[in-house]
Amino acid sequence: MTNSLIKHPLRFILLVLFQVTIFNYVNFLGFINPYPYIIFIVLYPLRNNRNLFIFIAFLLGLSVDMFSDTGGIHAAASVFIAYIRPVISKFSFGALNEVYSIKFNNIEFLRRLTYVSLLVFTHHFVVFNLEVFNMSHILTSLKLTLFSGIFTIILILLITTIFSSSKK
Repeated sequence: MTNSLIKHPLRFILLVLFQVTIFNYVNFLGFINPYPYIIFIVLYPLRNNRNLFIFIAFLLGLSVDMFSDTGGIHAAASVFIAYIRPVISKFSFGALNEVYSIKFNNIEFLRRLTYVSLLVFTHHFVVFNLEVFNMSHILTSLKLTLFSGIFTIILILLITTIFSSSKK
């Protein structure tokens, strides 16, 4: 209990800091931007209070928005993926949907990749569609979603693998 009281707020603060100081300035090929701050939403325990989790996801997105001057698009995308996360979790893990009882890195890679990919592509789709906010630029939005999403997925999988405990 005490460990999670320290771990989650610390993860929240560090991810926002890294996002706004480092990752907001990464711009591969002029249009690929990673958003690894959503690791917080990916790893937050499923059994915790859902309303509190959605509120925390809103604060996470709002924090990134305040430093990035993006007008609430990250808050909207974060709330959306926090809201649909139980459905994506059930789809990705099936009978293993009790994710809170096992370590994230102990789940087989394909299920983990499916879970992270669905959350990331959903988040990026919302972010880039709200950013463009014009249906005539849907192909641009889809291109940004695809390439930034792939880069973010790779980053998230690398970060979770590097910082995971080696205990099984």
